[in-house]
Amino acid sequence: MRRLAPLVLPISLALVVCFSYETATAQERPVAAAARIETPPVIDGRLGDAVWASATALSGFTQREPVEGAAVSERTEVRFVHDGDALYVGAWLFDRRPEGLVTGQTLRDASLGDADAFILVLDTYRDSVNGFVFGTSPAGIEFDGQVSNEGQGGGAGGQRQQATSGAGFNVNWDGRWQVATTRDAEGWYVEMRIPFSTLRYPRSGPQTWGLNIERRIRRNNEQATWAALPRQFDLYRLSMAGGLRLDAPVRRSISVTPYVLADVSRDYNAVRTGTDVSPRVGADAKLTLRQNLSLDVTVNTDFAQAEVDDQQVNLTRFPLFYPEKRAFFLENAGTFALGTSRATELFFSRRIGLVQGRQVPIRAGARLTGKVGNVQLGLLSIQTGALDSEDPVTGVAVRLANPNNFGVLRAYQEFPNRSRVGAMFAGRLDTTNTGNYNLAYGVDGSLGLGETVTVDGWVGATRTPDHRAGSAIAGAVGGRFIDRDWEVSAGYRQVGTAFNPEIGFVDRVGYRHGNARLLRHIRTPTVGWFREFRPHVSWSQHWSLDGLTESYLVHVDNHFAFANGAFFQLPGFNFTGERLVRPFEIRRGIVIPAGMYHNHDWEFRANSNRSEPLSVSGGWNLGGLYSGTRFGPTVTVAYRHGDRLTASATANWFRVRLPEGRFNTAVLRVRASYAFSPRLFLETNVQYNDDAEDVATNLRLGWFNSAGSGLFVVYNDTRHTGSLTTTGRAAGPRQRQLVIKYSRPFDIIC
Repeated sequence: MRRLAPLVLPISLALVVCFSYETATAQERPVAAAARIETPPVIDGRLGDAVWASATALSGFTQREPVEGAAVSERTEVRFVHDGDALYVGAWLFDRRPEGLVTGQTLRDASLGDADAFILVLDTYRDSVNGFVFGTSPAGIEFDGQVSNEGQGGGAGGQRQQATSGAGFNVNWDGRWQVATTRDAEGWYVEMRIPFSTLRYPRSGPQTWGLNIERRIRRNNEQATWAALPRQFDLYRLSMAGGLRLDAPVRRSISVTPYVLADVSRDYNAVRTGTDVSPRVGADAKLTLRQNLSLDVTVNTDFAQAEVDDQQVNLTRFPLFYPEKRAFFLENAGTFALGTSRATELFFSRRIGLVQGRQVPIRAGARLTGKVGNVQLGLLSIQTGALDSEDPVTGVAVRLANPNNFGVLRAYQEFPNRSRVGAMFAGRLDTTNTGNYNLAYGVDGSLGLGETVTVDGWVGATRTPDHRAGSAIAGAVGGRFIDRDWEVSAGYRQVGTAFNPEIGFVDRVGYRHGNARLLRHIRTPTVGWFREFRPHVSWSQHWSLDGLTESYLVHVDNHFAFANGAFFQLPGFNFTGERLVRPFEIRRGIVIPAGMYHNHDWEFRANSNRSEPLSVSGGWNLGGLYSGTRFGPTVTVAYRHGDRLTASATANWFRVRLPEGRFNTAVLRVRASYAFSPRLFLETNVQYNDDAEDVATNLRLGWFNSAGSGLFVVYNDTRHTGSLTTTGRAAGPRQRQLVIKYSRPFDIIC
């Protein structure tokens, strides 16, 4: 405990000071009503049906950005009605300059951050922390997702990315619903149909759901909401949402989505290089056991349509983090999150079905999620098959993975004001050898103090039969304060040397870690073209368990944010330290000696207005690296032609100069996407990795049916461009694959 004392005192003082600044007061939140109708409207975006004329209009939208509390700059009206099958939404988004609308990209779940948009969030349990999101742009796309923990994601010193498995907002959830939009000389209009079978709610009958609505007017970089929000919070701040009264029906449903797939592939590295043809069939099913509890089942699971990983350059001795992109594991993923994101996670779904970059067959799996009383419940069980690989020299089959069963049990109860307590158990069992297993279990909790302060923490432990020496316990605690002008955070994390969650993610073990951050928002309301300054300083440090400094980072910076969304940072100074307890081979033949290395570098990041057809973003790091220097520029040029064609080219280059040796390395990436309609697209991703001297091409044609199902044609090609003298491998093709997959949902009971 004496080692914790230096951190406990400043964290405690910071929280006391932050809490003393608490000024938020409870406000009367608006409440709307969805009228019951007999004849549903036609979903065509024209809003001419008689039911809309009789529905009550919601108005009074106020800005969150750029001028908090000011009225929305363009007239906005929204109406709700419902029948026994669905909730219907109509939005009149008038605009005195319709030629200034930014349509964005015509593609399902495309980002709405750089387009005009209409978005609503439904807190169907009225628990003020979880919800369903439905949105669209003038292009008429379907954008949906799930909110958990009011969109905050990870805590206790970790920030979760919004599109990943543990995200506070999970854009990878795909519901079955409809949307249509139209435009004319007075603005644009939205019509939505959201089936009750797509939603989860506690009971049938009269009830009030949490509701908030946002309109984005991109040319003004404006965000206006129906239930007013301070600028430091976004639409996912469900504790500040309004209400929607309606009479929800009893819904029970079973939806089965079978697929058929043809896979033609060839591995040119194998001794036997024949073409492999593998037809497969499988299915997913979704069963609504109760209106607040659903069961997902998968058989012969396939992820052929998933996006490929972005290749990365690693200049450290720690593993890189690659986010989950497979749909089955992304849905309801926030339920199964416990730990510090991208550092110490007790459950990380990429450990299932992937070994050494190869796919392990998933035979079957089931996921049960929902609420039982006031307890949020998540249960996951996956059975994988064996994976064998051919030795490239002898051609003998080598076992890479035995059949395993993976199980996760997660439960937590939420309380008012962003507070909750929960527990999780995760395990892996080799089904051919029951003595080969791994267990991980932990508890977590968070406490909200007013509207500005949140304290959270977690503790976890692991167990394996061959338990190595050292502690198998890890834990973290942290606190955050956020108001209109200040962001303050601090945290502490400790991980034992034997902590080993085999179906989690741990970037390093046997350390203590502290971090703190202070940021100030300085607005310039008298300068119309400029939004704010964000000066900030942060500190992060790792110690060994015996108190020896392993690494540290002090970051001093200032962000300049413009009204149109453009941004740059200056000065961006980093002061770093890194201790190597043993020599580190950073590249083949280049070994850095053990020792403590102190450095400093200068970083710069900037982007132009990303809502323009042509935008540029990039920056660099320039300064010390271990015993030498590095220069790491990066640049992305993005182009959008109308709302159909988008393309971007990215270059990450590293020039490293060390006394022990010199090297350059780079990753080049070109993406392009053409949307024939919101449901039909063609997309390509070409990447070149200078380390491996490989060019990887991924081409995807998707024709969506609903909720992510439909026809997918995927072509993958990896070609080596090096030579025997430089890489030990002759130039030529390495792998090629063509996959054709079709899936379609069938509603058995509705």
